[in-house]
Amino acid sequence: MTGTVPTWNTQQPSPMPSDRYRAIWDRVPVPDLDRTWPTRRTTTAPLWVPVDLRDGNQALAEPMDPERKRRFFELLISIGYKEIEVGYPSASQTDFDFVRDLVRLDLVPEDVTIVVFTAARDDLIARTYESVEGLPNVVVHMYTATAPTWRSVVLGKDRKALHRLIFDAAQEVARGAGDHSGRRFEFSPEVFNLTEPDFVLDVCNSLTRLWDASPDRPVIHNLPATVEVSTPNVYADQIEYMHRHLERRDSVILSVHPHNDRGTGVACAELAVLAGAQRVEGCLFGNGERTGNVDLVTLALNLHAKGVDPMIDLSDIDTVRRTVEYCNRIPVHERHPYGGDLVYTAFSGTHQDAINKGFAEHRASAAAAGLDAETAPWAVPYLPIDPADVGRDYQAVIRINSQSGKGGIAHLLQSEYGVTLPRRLQIDFAAKVQEAADSSGLEITAEELWTLFCAEYGYRGGLGRWSVEHGPDGDRLFVVFDVDGVEVSGEAVATGPVEAMTHVLTSKGMDVDVLSLTQHSQRSGSDSAAITLAECRVGDRTVWGMGSHQSVTASAIRAVYRAVSTC
Repeated sequence: MTGTVPTWNTQQPSPMPSDRYRAIWDRVPVPDLDRTWPTRRTTTAPLWVPVDLRDGNQALAEPMDPERKRRFFELLISIGYKEIEVGYPSASQTDFDFVRDLVRLDLVPEDVTIVVFTAARDDLIARTYESVEGLPNVVVHMYTATAPTWRSVVLGKDRKALHRLIFDAAQEVARGAGDHSGRRFEFSPEVFNLTEPDFVLDVCNSLTRLWDASPDRPVIHNLPATVEVSTPNVYADQIEYMHRHLERRDSVILSVHPHNDRGTGVACAELAVLAGAQRVEGCLFGNGERTGNVDLVTLALNLHAKGVDPMIDLSDIDTVRRTVEYCNRIPVHERHPYGGDLVYTAFSGTHQDAINKGFAEHRASAAAAGLDAETAPWAVPYLPIDPADVGRDYQAVIRINSQSGKGGIAHLLQSEYGVTLPRRLQIDFAAKVQEAADSSGLEITAEELWTLFCAEYGYRGGLGRWSVEHGPDGDRLFVVFDVDGVEVSGEAVATGPVEAMTHVLTSKGMDVDVLSLTQHSQRSGSDSAAITLAECRVGDRTVWGMGSHQSVTASAIRAVYRAVSTC
């Protein structure tokens, strides 16, 4: 929103000193280009590079011990990552030893490339090469901050001097590799997003030439939003500028490394891919300095949710999450996209009703198309993906509290206990659930819901002996039941046992009409119980009863008797 504030917006100026800060346009030149990224579509996954063992680890209050690092590494391998940054071996003995363990224990598959991180200093570069001796495929990742504030405040160098430092260090990186064909190079101009575009382009192109990039041995230029300072479209413009102007473009892998300081790291990465990025560095569930690195789980499943294979196996997301939580000693939030405990859960009545109807439609349309529901195209309201795709069952999709409605209640009873409620019974029972939830202020579990349903409508006993004889005049029912503690018997003939039961009850002073009778099996199989839900009018009241029995007739008689006995 720009310009004057409209009259309908009555917000007042805050006391916060916002004028202390400058927009990115006032801090560094932003490329002015005829952008093409807004009209592009992502149709294939970029190369994902998890940096949990380096960038993520250095952000932990308690860095991972060797056992946790190995467990994390094995997780990354198991779900399909093929390029993994494992540490900063020149800065930490623990990191150095971990890289050596990868060699000593032969933990790296042949098709996996290891990335090691180093600053642009000769002694650190030499130590880095020492750590990777024996690994067949390695990317040596050299970084230097390039933004004006960092140049003046941290490094004390102007553009020319800093370029010289980077170039000299890059020569040492090239010398360290020798003629080893399995050694490739990566450069990160740290704080790229706050660096002048012409300067960072000049530096990157000089390294492309120095490292003699070729299509069969490409260099990686990794462009970090080290501290996120602008809207994602600005970062996309910066990436597209580099994508268009990098030399030997077919020999350069354009990589991005977004952080999440503004909470838009995922958007920055997605727009950067549209703008030409081919590789994305990040962490599982977004761990990292300050507000974290971009979340690789969310990025991958965002692709999955729009029909693009993410090339990473997250089909058991709870195992992935538990492992990450153990290794990082940081819990994943319940509302974290895709992986949180509550992200597929609806408490709201309107949402629950839509989801319940959506499940029914999904099953019906799959059956009509001759497809399994597990593989049929997905279009269920409020659920962007099928929870089963990531190993979740449907038990927690709908949960009941005071905000819930009849659709959610009906869904839980059907999915957990095989009882399908007619709409009028849904309305009747929802009012009772609302009362119970308001009274407790707590969530109602599926088990508690079933207990409440049985208490309100379930058969409680009171019927004794009964028998049905089929004759030319109809069905003759003989039944014994309890009236105020007194055993009473009755007999009647009608077109069916249920009608005969109503005649018997009426003859005993309980005037009853059966308005509707719904029957279905509670479970599939020969041992399934028959469920009958009876809607009855007794005097001026409409009441419900439920009966369950192996015999359909017995379940119906029990349902009618339970309905009447509530009056």
